[in-house]
Amino acid sequence: MEFDVTMGIINTRKLGNQGLTTSAIGLGCMGMSFAYGSADEGEAIKVIHRALELGVNFLDTAERYGPYKNEELIGKAIKGKRDQAVIATKFGFSYDTAGKSTGLDSSPKTVKRVAEASMKRLGIDVIDLYYQHRVDPNVPIEETVGAMAELVKEGKVRYLGLSEAGEQTIRKAHAVHPISALQSEYSLWERNLEPVIMPVLRELKIGLVAYCPIGRGILTGEIKSFDDLPEGDYRRSDPRYQGENFNRNLLLVDEVNEVADRYGATPAQVAIAWLLHQGIDIVPIPGTKHVRYLEENTVSFRLDLEDEDLAALSGLALKTAGERYEQPLLAQIDR
Repeated sequence: MEFDVTMGIINTRKLGNQGLTTSAIGLGCMGMSFAYGSADEGEAIKVIHRALELGVNFLDTAERYGPYKNEELIGKAIKGKRDQAVIATKFGFSYDTAGKSTGLDSSPKTVKRVAEASMKRLGIDVIDLYYQHRVDPNVPIEETVGAMAELVKEGKVRYLGLSEAGEQTIRKAHAVHPISALQSEYSLWERNLEPVIMPVLRELKIGLVAYCPIGRGILTGEIKSFDDLPEGDYRRSDPRYQGENFNRNLLLVDEVNEVADRYGATPAQVAIAWLLHQGIDIVPIPGTKHVRYLEENTVSFRLDLEDEDLAALSGLALKTAGERYEQPLLAQIDR
């Protein structure tokens, strides 16, 4: 599916029952400053401006991305355009004076301090969606969400979210203040949410923001070998990009490509379209540093996959090889 501006602007979806409405596909901004090798700030700002033009108004960032640099970038990009954007950011880590992460911190004091600092970097006076980035086992979730709820009462935050939280954490948090969205990895090659978390979200009417919807880039079909990953790209230590795991996962991409060819689409478009078919309470946030890929991703919501293709694609996760994170990062997932 080639991008065609005459096809119109992307539609919207609701996350939770508290009033949060976003574009049906968002924009993950992390890679513009963090984790995926070098990036060009000028091009990144062009991507954000083009996203807003197309109605892709849901911009995802975090204090951790940089740290700090990604929020600053988005602040530059949305200057004079604040009313066009729905801004989601996150707290939950501590840093030393050099900006190196020193662990998790979701203490009430940190919740409020980070919100103020994030708003300053973003150049905004209210955060649309404020997430706990990772669950802090040393701070009761009730205390953390209590502090987040105070920010809502003060008019500094509109809606609350969690990221990679488990069932009990979600239930306890939602009992303190309504949670509008859970952000978690969910895609054709990562389906850990389906047995427990998805039913809980639907029971409590909490939306899902799906990060890495194209499998950290592998589902684009453009990464053919380990050497295609640039220096400084964290995927060089990602278990799914290592050795035989990588080779097996490339075979999975071939199967997505077969479906894409039948629709005249890219494998990334098929991966995003599959996610959109999983429920109107799901908003994928593919990340990109290039306008071309943004435009390709945006038209994915117009790709109407047949039932037999949806079923075939749904079976692919069984073939995914390797853990989705290295152990230290995996240990931070609240499951």
